[in-house]
Amino acid sequence: MRDIDKFDEIILRELEHDGRISNVDLAQKVGLSSSACLRRVQELENNGTIKSYRAVIDRDRTGRGFTVIVTVGLARHLKKDQQEFERAMQAAPQVVECHNISGEFEYMLRIEVRDLAAYKYFHTEILGTVPQVTRITSHFVMASPKDMRG
Repeated sequence: MRDIDKFDEIILRELEHDGRISNVDLAQKVGLSSSACLRRVQELENNGTIKSYRAVIDRDRTGRGFTVIVTVGLARHLKKDQQEFERAMQAAPQVVECHNISGEFEYMLRIEVRDLAAYKYFHTEILGTVPQVTRITSHFVMASPKDMRG
């Protein structure tokens, strides 16, 4: 695998901004021929640098506009406990991101639900029933002035 160069960086930035940009328009922005640009995009896809393409969804329109960042502490730091917790979070549709982090807590979750009542259900009936969990801290998102998620 070759190193990422300035052309690849521009391609990646443009595709992050608009994954549906035509190859002709992308090539023009990058300053390459269409065929050279297409080869680079295909190589970035094949080597796993570009993992997928996604749509940016208006969460309010889908009934998932209430976002909560949750930090979670586990009782023990055993691999088995982490795996069981991660399986439970994989199964919970409210969890759109789950990160194993360093610091005071073991995990940070991004929860997207309809409203406070839906979050309370998740907090009590899903997260609150996972036996490995000992601490939960909820941070309610007031606004997201910068959000680069696809």
